[in-house]
This record gives sequence, structure tokens and C-alpha cells, in this order.
Amino acid sequence: MWLIGITAFLFLAYAILILFYTRSWKQIPLQVLTKTAPGTPPTFSIIIPARNEEQHIIRLLTSIKEQTYSSAHFEVIVADDHSDDSTAALVEAFITNGEGRPPIRLLSLKNDAINSYKKKAIETGIAAAINEWIICTDADCIVPAQWLQSFAETIKKTDPVFIAAPVAFLEEGSLVNLFQDLDFLTLQGITGASVYKNVHTMCNGANLAYQRKVFYEVEGFKGIDTIASGDDMLLMHKIWKCYPKKIQYLKSKEAIVRTEAAANWKAFINQRIRWASKATSYDDKRIFSVLILVYLFNFSFLVLLIAGFFNKIYFYAFLAGWLLKTIVELPFITSVASFFNKQQRLIFFFIFQPLHIAYTILAGFLGSFGKYEWKGRRVK
Repeated sequence: MWLIGITAFLFLAYAILILFYTRSWKQIPLQVLTKTAPGTPPTFSIIIPARNEEQHIIRLLTSIKEQTYSSAHFEVIVADDHSDDSTAALVEAFITNGEGRPPIRLLSLKNDAINSYKKKAIETGIAAAINEWIICTDADCIVPAQWLQSFAETIKKTDPVFIAAPVAFLEEGSLVNLFQDLDFLTLQGITGASVYKNVHTMCNGANLAYQRKVFYEVEGFKGIDTIASGDDMLLMHKIWKCYPKKIQYLKSKEAIVRTEAAANWKAFINQRIRWASKATSYDDKRIFSVLILVYLFNFSFLVLLIAGFFNKIYFYAFLAGWLLKTIVELPFITSVASFFNKQQRLIFFFIFQPLHIAYTILAGFLGSFGKYEWKGRRVK
């Protein structure tokens, strides 16, 4: 029975954590845009690292061109990361036909033998940038028309140095897309809650902004440049250590960037392994303790399931945990889904719980000890 006692303790700790995230997410002020931002408008350099993105890059550039924010106050820099498709040619053609609004530049990475090409692409873009704020997104994203206006207003209102902002997956009818969508909603809610309460540093590289001078003040990616992933959270923590009161979360529907989910289960697991691989490199011990708790709680389900083959009481404990986990998490994900207008997808939330537990265990393990493929490269 000691196994049930340990599981109950882990559940209690996990429930307290989720309740904290739920309350914190609901407390974040929802930004409602005004017609104009007072004072001198902030200027932005949009950095887009791109590798083999011929299917997506024009869609992104078109959405950027449709910004309501004055094109006099932002530029776009596409950093081509050794693409072997038509990405660069498409960008060049878009520049030629773009009538100069907004200014778009195409840069190309040199043939450097490095482990973190994305960081190098961002770093190259920042070196060429001319504006005060760096705003990052990914080549497979779509940005809303008032995206930059949303950032500008939160900059004027809160005077931050780093802004984490919301990201959502584009919706499809497939099972893998639905599962990822629900899982990602949870991550987005935790991101907003943790940043708002300043309990640990989380963000997503598809939608964030920081002052260019602060990037250089913390020496950019120095010290984390050998890690393939982490161009977002690891940099954010470096900035947080210098400016712990200057980090903001932008809770605005007009700022939601939409991105492609993984196309299949293999790509999804590979993506989550990549995300999990950053865990051992976190300097933020606060988030590391949360990751340990979440992993152990999910791992306890596997132990209960195996033990259930020897004593059915553990199988009943597994089923009870499945139900209780859903009950605790449901208010949280319901609130987050409402912000992202994805309430209709919650009907599958209970059914996906065992799959979510299994992938958390697998991705956490392989993220610490395995290798993964990213943009056609095999990295550790």
C-alpha cells in the first residue's frame, strides 16, 4: 500500500501546482487594444530563422505585410539557414515585388560547423537589425494583423525588457493534431501563469520580443550556444537574472501567433524530445523542480499500471488517478481554451489522458539521454 501512499502524495503536490496555475492564469489582465499607443512608437526588427520553409515562408511574410502597425516602424529580416529548397528564392521574389513595405532583408548563414543553427540564425539577424526591439517568430507561423500593435501597447504600458506572448496550433481534423492542440494549450497556460507570477521563466520562440541592447548586455547566446534548442527559454532566463521585474506576458487575443503542429506522431515525439532536451541545461532551478514533480507524477501511473497485473487494487488506483487528474486539470485548460477559442476540442480531454501520460514519460526520458532530428539534422 506504500505505493498508493506515494502516488497520493505526488497527486496532492501536483494538484496544488495546477490550482496555482489556474488562479494565476485567470488573474492575468486581458489586454484590449486602443486605437493608438501614446508617445513615440516602439520600433521592431522581426527576425525569422528559416530552413527549408518553401511551403510556409510566403504565408508568413504576407501576414506581416498586412500589419496595422506603421511599416515605418518595423523591418523584417529572414535568416536563411542553409536551405536546400526554394526558400531563399521565394523570399527574394517577395522582396522584389513587395514595393518596399515593410523593408525586408534576406541574410544567409555561412557554412559554420555548429550545434545550434537556429541561435546562429537569430544572432545573425540581430547583428543586422537597426531597431530597438527584436521580435522573433518562426517561418511556419501566421501572425495576426494587430500583432505588432499589441506588443507596442504593452511596451508603453509596462516598460518591459522581455515579452513572452501566446502561440496556438493551426487546427486540423487529425487525431495527432487534436492531441497536440490540447497538450499545447496546457503549456501555454502554464507559460502565462508562471511569467505573470514570476515563479519561473517560460516562453515560446514563435512569439516573443526583447530589447536589442539587452540581448547584447547579457552577451546573447554565449554560454548556451552549444545547445541545439533553447533560443527562447534559456535566453529568457539570462535576461530575467538581470531584469527579474521587467519580464511580461502579453495576454492579448490580437497577439496570438498560429503555427503548424507536427504532421504525424513521429514528428510530434521528436519535437517534444527536442523541447525536453533543454531541461538539463536550465539554470532556473525553480522550473527544474516543477519538471521533476510532473515527471514523477506521470511516472507513478506507469508503476501503478504494472503493479496492477499483480494486484488489481493498483489498477483501480490507476483508474482513480486518471479521473482525479482530469478533474484537477479541467478548470485550468477550460480557461486557457476559452482565451484561444478552442473550447470545442475539450470533449477529448479525458480520453487523451493515458496517451499524455505515456508521451510525457517517453519524451522526458529520451530528451535527457537520446538524440533527435531537427530540420534534417541529427543533434544531441
